[in-house]
Amino acid sequence: MWRCYDRLRAIEDEFFAAHDLTAQQYNVLRLLRASHPQVMATAEIVARLISRAPDMTRMLDKLEARSLLARERSREDRRAILVRITPAGVDLLKVLSEPLRMVNEQQLGHMNATDLAALTRLLRLAATPHEPLNSPWTQVEEN
Repeated sequence: MWRCYDRLRAIEDEFFAAHDLTAQQYNVLRLLRASHPQVMATAEIVARLISRAPDMTRMLDKLEARSLLARERSREDRRAILVRITPAGVDLLKVLSEPLRMVNEQQLGHMNATDLAALTRLLRLAATPHEPLNSPWTQVEEN
């Protein structure tokens, strides 16, 4: 399992590095685009990330420095930070869309739809007991 993760991640890391991004930074932008034009609280972003982010503040700082996202303090709860994607962030995701699809094809394109569905089912089965209660990752997607 770890060897497979390492091989697939190396392909992804090389792609994102060429765009001065990490996979986690891309994932944050993807989540923000999905909620656009609404904002997301940092706690919600953390809960929805594919992999844990030990320093969300630093990651958001880097994306904000590139004008890919904007942050504001919540009026209802001054402790909460709300994040939104900027037009530059949306544009970057558009530029990355097709090249990233090709990366995904390189990673798993040799597998047919039945194999991919089985792999997804088995990975969810392996991870489910280790997910927090009410995790969005334990919800089964309908095909």
